[in-house]
Amino acid sequence: MKRAARLNTILDLLAAFGEVTVDDLVERFETSPATIRRDLDSLAEQRLLTRTHGGAVAQTVAYELPIRYKSHLRTHAKERIAAAAAARVLPGSVVGLSGGTTTTAIAAALAAREDLAERGGITVVTNAVNIAAQLATRPDIKVVVTGGVIHSRSYELVGPFVEQLLRGVHLDLAFIGVNGIDAAAGATTQDEREAAVNRIMAEQASRAFVVTDSTKLGSTAFAHVGGAELFAGVLTDADADDGVVAALRGAGYDVFIAE
Repeated sequence: MKRAARLNTILDLLAAFGEVTVDDLVERFETSPATIRRDLDSLAEQRLLTRTHGGAVAQTVAYELPIRYKSHLRTHAKERIAAAAAARVLPGSVVGLSGGTTTTAIAAALAAREDLAERGGITVVTNAVNIAAQLATRPDIKVVVTGGVIHSRSYELVGPFVEQLLRGVHLDLAFIGVNGIDAAAGATTQDEREAAVNRIMAEQASRAFVVTDSTKLGSTAFAHVGGAELFAGVLTDADADDGVVAALRGAGYDVFIAE
C-alpha cells in the first residue's frame, strides 16, 4: 500500500475507534514498525492525531475537519474520476452529490464545464455544505441544499430533515462517495447516518454511481449503503486491483476505470 493510502486509512481508523497502536498497524499494513512510527509522527506534526507510547489517539480538533487533509490525498486519481463522472452529465440534468473528497472534485469538474452554461445549466442536489458553497456562485448551476444536522467531520448534513427532502425529489444521476466497496458487503461508510442519506439519494436517482479511488475497493466500513441492486456502476481509477475489479463485476457491478 502506498504511503498516502496508508495515512488515509490510519485517519479512518482513528475516526472509527479513537486510537491505534503501532503493533496493530504493522500487522494491518504488513510493514515495519519504523515506517508506522514515521507515519504517526508525520500526522502528529500536522496536528491530525496525538502520539502516545506505542501508538496514537484521535485529536478532537483535528478530527472535526479531516476533509481538509484527505482532499490532498490521491488528487490526480480523484480528478480523473471526477472528469469521467462529469462527462456523464447532460445539460438540464438533476444531479445528486453526497459528501466526500471525490464528489467535491466532481463538483469542481461540473463547474468547469462551459457547455452546461451555454445549454441551460443543471441542478445539483447535495447534503454537503462545502459542495453547496463551492457551486453557489455559479449562475448556471441551481443548487438545492438539504436540511439536517451538520456532521462536522465530513461537512455532510444528516438526519430526518435530509431524508424527508430527498424522498420528495427525482434525480437523473447520483454520485455517491463511500469509505469502502466490496463484492460481498457492497458500498459502506464509517457513519450510519451518512449511509442512510447516501442510500436514499441513490434510490431517488435513475442511475446511481459509487465514486471512489482505488484504495477503497475491496474494503468494508461500518455502515451498509447498498449493493449492485442500487448502483448502476462504480467509477474508480487506473490503480484498481484487477482481482478486486473482477470480483465486483462478478457481483453485478459495472466498473468503469477513469484513465
